[in-house]
Amino acid sequence: MRPLEIYQKYRIMPQLMEHQLKVAGVAKVLCDNSTVKVDEANILAACLLHDMGNIIKFDLSVTDRLLPGRFSKQDLALWQEVKNQVIAKYGKDEHQASLAIVREMGLSQRILELIDCIGFQHGQSNADSADFGKKICAYSDMRVGPLGVISLEQRFEDLRLRYEDKHRLMGGDETARLEFENGLRQVEAQLFRECKIRPEEITEEKVSTEMDNLKNFGI
Repeated sequence: MRPLEIYQKYRIMPQLMEHQLKVAGVAKVLCDNSTVKVDEANILAACLLHDMGNIIKFDLSVTDRLLPGRFSKQDLALWQEVKNQVIAKYGKDEHQASLAIVREMGLSQRILELIDCIGFQHGQSNADSADFGKKICAYSDMRVGPLGVISLEQRFEDLRLRYEDKHRLMGGDETARLEFENGLRQVEAQLFRECKIRPEEITEEKVSTEMDNLKNFGI
């Protein structure tokens, strides 16, 4: 199946479609420029599907404030219904829901493994790992903010601001947050030691071109 067909089948919000395509676009740029041989097809599939259950964590009461002009009242009611259905079927943990959806699709254990490495708790473990596929997936997700491709440090600042009031980032554990950020900084350094481009060369324009191609990627 193609990504857009999968997103339609699972009623994925447009913002989550765009995010997953964009993360896969970052990963494609990294794969194309890496001097380390990586399993590109699995990496791209994982990035295209890594947030399939993320509507669970959306606070739809503030979504229009975060993404102004992108939701009507009818939209919000529709997506609240979808959110309720996803929780009823897959539970309240968005990461586990994403994994459950990918299992339901019958995809490989490797794709599940790559999706599972993406998350706040895996910063240092990805840095310590020799698996460049995991590094690419985790890092690519951290280069995409709500409004597009940004630097790693901008993404950290974005996360601090968005989670500050609710203390949800790393459960409010400052030590864990710093460990996560430092782990991702190590991952960035590791990736670009083996890459033909620099971090700042991963741009919105370059990633957008890859996104268009990835809409026809076979999963």
